[in-house]
Amino acid sequence: MTDDSIHARITELVDTERRLRDELSSDPVAGDEKREQLRAAEVELDRLWDLLRQRDAQREFGRDPDEAQERSARTVENYRN
Repeated sequence: MTDDSIHARITELVDTERRLRDELSSDPVAGDEKREQLRAAEVELDRLWDLLRQRDAQREFGRDPDEAQERSARTVENYRN
């Protein structure tokens, strides 16, 4: 996956996230399915941002950014701040 393809996917997911938030705010009984879709988009966004940070770190230390790998949702969602 290239940086450009990651950024394109992030853009798609941000659009999806906005649409779902709008739908949920205008129709609070929109349902659990939309909330699940929103949560899935948020998790995927976190995973992609993590992948971009890994790729940047690889470059910073003179390594191949393609060595970066997507981490599981469980790993990314359980990072400590």
